[in-house]
This record gives sequence, structure tokens and C-alpha cells, in this order.
Amino acid sequence: MGKLFEELSKDYRLKEGLKTCINCGTCTAICPAAEFYRYDPRKIIDTVQRKDDEEIEALLKSETIWYCGECMSCMTRCPRKNAVGMVIMALRNLSTKLGYFTCSEKGRQLYPLSHALNGNILKYGYCIHPETFRMEDHPEAGPVYEWHLQHKEDSYARAGGNYMQPGPGALRKIDQKDLDELKAIYDITGGTERMETIDRFSEAKAAEMGMSNEEYLKYTFEHCSAGHFNNEEEEL
Repeated sequence: MGKLFEELSKDYRLKEGLKTCINCGTCTAICPAAEFYRYDPRKIIDTVQRKDDEEIEALLKSETIWYCGECMSCMTRCPRKNAVGMVIMALRNLSTKLGYFTCSEKGRQLYPLSHALNGNILKYGYCIHPETFRMEDHPEAGPVYEWHLQHKEDSYARAGGNYMQPGPGALRKIDQKDLDELKAIYDITGGTERMETIDRFSEAKAAEMGMSNEEYLKYTFEHCSAGHFNNEEEEL
């Protein structure tokens, strides 16, 4: 048993998610991610159960652990109630803690995701917020949504929202005292430390790649190489 496996074993999600695998492959057969990505949940479990540090380190640095959608379809069908999704969470947690996530393209996407989602939560109280949605980042949204962004107060009012205004209602303005409580929750539970860890390793990777932090943020958000998807040949 290696040190990486020992560290991984401290995560309750590994304890809850990995019981007695019989290597039947049901998790792979039911997995939505395995249908589209070059991803095999059964092999994840095999690797972790071997407890070999070199194999686990390779897994922590790989693209593979970032393909899972954490939908838990694996647990619903597994005859032994294993949850590969929870094992994946433990692997992602350790990969982030050690900075190994910057070794993979999909792992490096933690940087823009952390800035977007956590930034929205701490500033507005919402995971996704129209104030930070930029059409140049999401051209797939199309001209109709662009029009809605230009008339968002009226659009959300027509839909029953209370956009950025005090009082009840969808997309209402969140009181500063509540935002302060959210920040306190981040501080106490380790969320702030996790964000700082992602930033530290990501900014070091940006320097290694000869990019500014802003260039790296944009690059990791937009870039997708070939080789992630089944039957994929050309770079996206």
C-alpha cells in the first residue's frame, strides 16, 4: 500500500463509495460519460483497488477522472452498491490538493470553473448570474438570448423574477449580510483554502506555459484538444 492510497483512504467518499467490487462492468455499461468519453469506470475501481502509488499518481494526473458527471448512475445499478462517482470525487479532491490537476487539460479547467462559479456565489449569491454571462464566451446561446441580456430587467420581470432588487423573488438582490455568511461558510469549511489552492497551482502552470493569468484563464476555458471523445479524430 502506497502513501497516495493512504491519503486517498482518509476521504470518506472512498470509504462510502468503494466496497466489494466484483468487476462485472455494470458501472461502465450504465455510465453516460462512458458512452461519449474514453472513460471506463470499472478501470478506475481496478486501479484504486490495486493500491499502487505509481498507478494512482498517473490517475490523479490524467484526463480520466475529470470525465465523470457524478450522476451516480453507477451506484443505482451496481450489485454491490459501489459508487464510482464518489471514488472519483475523492480522486479529484486529492488531485486538486496536490496540484496534479494542472497536468491534464480537463483538470486545468478547474481554474475558470472556480473563478466563475465561486465568484458568482460569493459576489451575487448564485452559481450562475446574468451579470457575468458574456456572449463572446457563449456564442451558442444565440441572438435570442443576446436580446434577453440586453433587456434582462424586463424579461425577468415578465417571467415573475425580481432581478437585482430587494425583497423576494427569483434573481433578487442578496443582502450583504447573507453574502458575508456565505463567505464565512467558505472560510470555515475549507472552500476558501480550496480556491486559493486552485489559484496557486494554476498560476504556476500559467507561468510554465508562458501565459498571463488572464490568458491562461481564457485558454483553459475555451481550448479542447482531440482525443477526449469516442470516435473523435479532429481537434475541436
